[in-house]
Amino acid sequence: MMRRCIGLLLAMWSSAAMAQVYEFPRFDNAAQVRAECDRMLVDLKQRERAIEVLPEGADVLGAIDAQMQRIEDTLGPLWLLPAVHPAKAVRDAADACDLAFQGFSSAFLQNARIYARLKSAPVADDIDRRLQREQLDAFEDSGVALRPAAQQRVRRINRELTRLAQDFDRRIRESRDRVAFTAAELEGVPDDVWKNAPRDRRGRYLLGLDYPTADPVLQHARQESTRERLWRATMRQGGETNLRTLARLAALRREYARLFGFDSYADFALRRRMVKSEAQASRFLADVGEAVAQRERADLAMLRAEKAGLAGTAPETTVVRRWDVPFLSERLRSQRYAVDEEAFRPYFPPQRSLEFVFTLAQRLFGVHFEPLQQTLWHPQARAYAARDQNGTLLGTLFVDLFPRPDKYNHAAVWSFRNVSTKSGRLPAAALVVNFNDKGLTLSELETLLHEFGHALHALLSSTRYTLNGGTNVQLDFAEAPSQMLEDWVYDPAVLALFQQVCGDCPPVPREMIERAERARHFAKGIATTRQLIFANYDLALYGRRSEDPMRLWERMERATPLGHVRGTMFPAGFSHVASGYSAGYYAYMLSMVVAEDLRTPFAADRLDASTGRRYRDSVLANGGQVAPEELVQRFLGRPGNREAFFRSLNKE
Repeated sequence: MMRRCIGLLLAMWSSAAMAQVYEFPRFDNAAQVRAECDRMLVDLKQRERAIEVLPEGADVLGAIDAQMQRIEDTLGPLWLLPAVHPAKAVRDAADACDLAFQGFSSAFLQNARIYARLKSAPVADDIDRRLQREQLDAFEDSGVALRPAAQQRVRRINRELTRLAQDFDRRIRESRDRVAFTAAELEGVPDDVWKNAPRDRRGRYLLGLDYPTADPVLQHARQESTRERLWRATMRQGGETNLRTLARLAALRREYARLFGFDSYADFALRRRMVKSEAQASRFLADVGEAVAQRERADLAMLRAEKAGLAGTAPETTVVRRWDVPFLSERLRSQRYAVDEEAFRPYFPPQRSLEFVFTLAQRLFGVHFEPLQQTLWHPQARAYAARDQNGTLLGTLFVDLFPRPDKYNHAAVWSFRNVSTKSGRLPAAALVVNFNDKGLTLSELETLLHEFGHALHALLSSTRYTLNGGTNVQLDFAEAPSQMLEDWVYDPAVLALFQQVCGDCPPVPREMIERAERARHFAKGIATTRQLIFANYDLALYGRRSEDPMRLWERMERATPLGHVRGTMFPAGFSHVASGYSAGYYAYMLSMVVAEDLRTPFAADRLDASTGRRYRDSVLANGGQVAPEELVQRFLGRPGNREAFFRSLNKE
């Protein structure tokens, strides 16, 4: 997942300063955060007044881009810190700064004087015209043309949306929920998942809900009651409070859209994206659903037969529960393909896995990474300089590999500082994951490469303007460059690069990789339809009808073959729909359409450096300064299509 840093932004540094490695700022206490935030807000207001009085013919686009750079200089790191900093006071102060900035941003985007100057700004070419249009859209979508009372309401809504989304994520991130199990109840679960876990007074192991812990339990625990208890706990993250917050978020976004004459927030947001409307997004999802419906039924029949065999019951009377799906799928996958995900951990030590993806980037895209000495937010975090083949500095990457309390508990990249060739500004990004220190499974290595794809998009971008840098692209294209790379971990020739970074690591047997590649498509119908309900729920939540989030989810989930489990509240932990991907979760699947198409030139050789360089120059380097459809056509030499994607849906 990519965490996008969106705003209007920052002060230009000199070209000489920009050529230096980015030093992540040190924040030891909340007072430092507040002081830096106050300085930024004062500076931004001065810059706003300066842009208002720019003379006719002045470089308005450059001035607004410099504003963005000033914001990134302070807020960029602060957007990251709530996810990774160990001190709650610092995390809360960073959130408070973002909330304060929201007030400035809303007012800035309603500034009619700046809007008028932007509208008449001189443009040199298509890149300038695209940025101008995007910025005009941003002003218009923020209410620059609304009456004063409506403008005030827009500002209050934006501030409330920011606060509520922060609260939603904070409740999940700072949860102390644990589930207690005896050793007997954890039969089948790999020892390293639970044997070092804290214990309660009765000696039971207390397991958290982070995915490095929960996934192995759900996949391997032999006792159904163990899987059920942990699954139910994961389905209650955020609790009733987050359900109320989500209802308020949906109501506010619907009200926001109606201020602009839209009955649906989804239609309001999607008109600026590749898909154009809620109706088109829904049609796409319906097409996918139709393509995988039969496969889902066949998948469920296989799981039912397997559970019946284990329980000694008749298949027609056997009921597959949601907590059975990971266990039965993993069991059948192992039986059919002789693949055990846990068996990959000795081959992929975490730090060596990171060095492996660095080596792949060097081979394919001509970029190498060298470690840097920096004092960061946590001793386990690391910094790296990204350099071109000739040694030219391209940007700085920060990596945080391992789980800990209060840390963001999934996987994401924050591209918090973006490039600008015009001002000599270099990018910086942070890759945050939560891996087992004993090693990665192959699917976790796939996750690492996915997130690294976002980081490469940020670091290899060479756009004129910061506002177009890296992952600042249309949302339904943003995942494609990272999804594209996921396939690479199933190629024996690619994994052979591991020996270059870890001579002591045993090479993964070729047949083991080939079996895993076949196994990855197992139960694809179930996995795809699960993603479909997430996407359809998101669109419905932000559609025309006002819906209670939990009742909507219960109704939609009850209509699926596995039904709804009473007492669970999945939407309370579904942070995507609360914040960055609201009315946008469909983008994961639509981006995969593009990703499958982008893979086609690499089909013969995933390590072909000439194809990699062409991809880097045509897609990654252009960030958001060229329309996604045009980037795809430049790379493929033809318009993009959905053929490869729909073929992949039924690949065995």
